[in-house]
Amino acid sequence: MKRWFFVRASTLGLATAAIVLNSCSTPETRISEHPDLYQSLSPEDQALVNQGQIRIGMSRPAVWLTWGSPDRRIIGNMGRGTTETWVYTYYASYPYYPYEPLDEYFGAPLYNPFCYSWFPPSIPYPGKLVTFAHGKAVSFQYVTSH
Repeated sequence: MKRWFFVRASTLGLATAAIVLNSCSTPETRISEHPDLYQSLSPEDQALVNQGQIRIGMSRPAVWLTWGSPDRRIIGNMGRGTTETWVYTYYASYPYYPYEPLDEYFGAPLYNPFCYSWFPPSIPYPGKLVTFAHGKAVSFQYVTSH
């Protein structure tokens, strides 16, 4: 009975790990999966895709090869044409302190492991943005580290 449970649990764990690892996509994996798309780019854009960088005037497929699928798409209007903004979401967490501000009797900080959650909360923020008009990138922004 125990062996059956162990086999089932390890199979489930391996399947979950395979799905998680397979979902991580890099420019290299996207290029290897779509070589025809990569070959259709100019040599300048191919070099930028390999470096993980984009430029103004780059096509949607080139940006997709570089940064991958966006987390959100925002449709808008600029001038007389429609725009599409791709948003790539990053996550940050703030420090976790399992202390209550003050002990109500002695006024000292009180350690309370149940005061906060065990896992610090993740805060989503837009890490990369790229806006397209007429099929080409017209602006992009990204967050740099400190």
